Amino acid sequence: MLKEKVIGFIGAGSMAEAMISGIVASEIIPANNVVVSNRSNINRLMELENKYGVRGVMKQDLNMNELDIIVLAMKPKDIEIALASLKDQLNSSQLLLSVLAGVSTSYMEEGLNPGQPVIRVMPNTSSMIGESATAISAGKHVAMDHIVDTKVILETIGKVYTIEEEQMDVFTGVAGSGPAYFYYLMEHMEKTAKDAGLDEEVTRDVVAQTILGAAKMMQTNNEEPASLRKKVTSPNGTTAAGLEALSENGGGRAISAAIKGAAERSKEISAEKAKEKELVLQ
Repeated sequence: MLKEKVIGFIGAGSMAEAMISGIVASEIIPANNVVVSNRSNINRLMELENKYGVRGVMKQDLNMNELDIIVLAMKPKDIEIALASLKDQLNSSQLLLSVLAGVSTSYMEEGLNPGQPVIRVMPNTSSMIGESATAISAGKHVAMDHIVDTKVILETIGKVYTIEEEQMDVFTGVAGSGPAYFYYLMEHMEKTAKDAGLDEEVTRDVVAQTILGAAKMMQTNNEEPASLRKKVTSPNGTTAAGLEALSENGGGRAISAAIKGAAERSKEISAEKAKEKELVLQ
């Protein structure tokens, strides 16, 4: 049972905290069975201990043998060192989850012992309020029980989608980078509204509520965005005028370019990691 398992986080950043918060609040794993570690920041570990009741342990003192699930949540640049360290400490009964952007399951499997179960996890920043869109991609040695446990853990911070490894880059372009696109849109909506004289005290809330309401409408009605757009657009009305201006100024093309750009960068990061590994092995 998941409730009896011990989960350890290597890295104590914001994404680790979001997952810890969801796990502890949902009580799927007791707080005392959650261990968080880093290499040198004892103050951060004490902060998480006091806030969530979990156990903070310096990385060098972490007992890997007691962990059933290990979450890699440090900076991606440290992956090679982490894999070299973990190779002799893990066994095939332990599940490794990675939230590291641009690091494929095959890359991790190659750096670990044969048969090591690895699942790549891609939450987005909305995980911090329990509203993440999270993708998981299973490695070659993952069993159904591993996937079930992973989904239960990640559902504490939002919705979970199981996808193939090759879909991770475009998922990153849509969901991983997506919150920033909305913030960019909101930034310009807010500025324009303020410049036009809308009360400054309510502008930000109005913009946020408008986007939140539109998203909930789509989820509730389960309709295609294009269908909903047509329903709220009266011929020769204000919305039609706004949409025409968006189209004339490349609104749709800009959104597509943003997603493609982020996805391409995700591919580049994976390729760079693979090249770095080749150079080390030469």
